[in-house]
Amino acid sequence: MANSHYLLLISIVLMGSLVVVLAAGNFNDLTEITWGDGRGKILDGGKGLSLSLDKLSGSGFQSKNEYLYGRFDMQIKFVPRNSAGTVTTFFLSSQGEGHDEIDFEFLGNVTGEPYTVHTNVYSQGKGNKEQQFHLWFDPTTAFHTYTIVWNANHIVFLVDEIPIRVYNNHESIGIAYPKSQPMKVYCSLWNADEWATQGGRVKTDWTQAPFTAYYRNINIDGCVVKSGASSCASRSTDSANNAKSWETHELDAKGRNRVRWVQSKHMVYNYCADSKRFPQGYSQECKRSRF
Repeated sequence: MANSHYLLLISIVLMGSLVVVLAAGNFNDLTEITWGDGRGKILDGGKGLSLSLDKLSGSGFQSKNEYLYGRFDMQIKFVPRNSAGTVTTFFLSSQGEGHDEIDFEFLGNVTGEPYTVHTNVYSQGKGNKEQQFHLWFDPTTAFHTYTIVWNANHIVFLVDEIPIRVYNNHESIGIAYPKSQPMKVYCSLWNADEWATQGGRVKTDWTQAPFTAYYRNINIDGCVVKSGASSCASRSTDSANNAKSWETHELDAKGRNRVRWVQSKHMVYNYCADSKRFPQGYSQECKRSRF
């Protein structure tokens, strides 16, 4: 009986992996390389993409569509060895002075030191809501999945399906929340050694260039906005049967425990605890956030 349970578990894992592969989008269809003068390359017929950085320039790409709410998954393998000064990004952003933005930024480090995951949320052009974590694995030896879930209630950042941060909608207390500006998906690799690695104390070693990061298995499940109209407007969201999982997404007890574990063991910066930076007092949502 134990062997039967084991085989069933293996089958479920394999089926889940197959679903991920089948659901993954094609970079040719979903994205376009927007800068880098050839340093960004679509690979394997659109199944993957690489971005490179040298002393002259980095590179980047963006989604062809804009989205208002959704789930956004990307598998990334980061710059190996001495990656100090480099920043690899995966984020959502609208345009204009009062833009909204949801950030994953991955700060490289000297060989043997952990990558730092920098997260931030902007609404109406205002950010200053940073949380940073050290990854608990080496993200340069294999692909790992990074996810943003964005709905009307909250934004969740996940690493390999483990939630590391929840940013809740606190409009009820006057805190702006990204809810009306469609955003594109952006990814880039660039040099930021004036601030990125250990506060800018460690500079980029250009003898290691070109630096390269790899992307694959892009998956976007969201409301596409074109000419001001949302693709989700044509269906009813009143019924739970019609709502997508990301629209009704809530953390269960296991998810909440995982957030607490990540934040207690791997968080290295929290804007809600930086009294030197905010001597006038923390933002109102800090008092209400459970995470």
